[in-house]
Amino acid sequence: MPIHLTASQSGEQIQTGTLETLTDILDAYRVILFNDDVHTFDEVIFQIIKAIQCSRTKAEKHTWEVHTRGRSLIYAGTLSACLKVSSILEEIDLRTEIQTN
Repeated sequence: MPIHLTASQSGEQIQTGTLETLTDILDAYRVILFNDDVHTFDEVIFQIIKAIQCSRTKAEKHTWEVHTRGRSLIYAGTLSACLKVSSILEEIDLRTEIQTN
């Protein structure tokens, strides 16, 4: 049975959707990082750690994926969170794109 979330407005209960719907809204955007021939592995690893506060191991996996596949999905979340992550990655001129699901 799905969990329904409600919000109270003027004492009236309004159904806002299921938990799955809320998750879809919160993760509706994603940050893609693209490969380039300018940055070193260590520069990219450091910037990914800074952008998404992940472990070095996870940042290394993203960096390797960018290197071998040409891109990596770095982060999924709200638009504002994705804009923040993207702007941190772009501080050193890494190329990113924000996409919608």
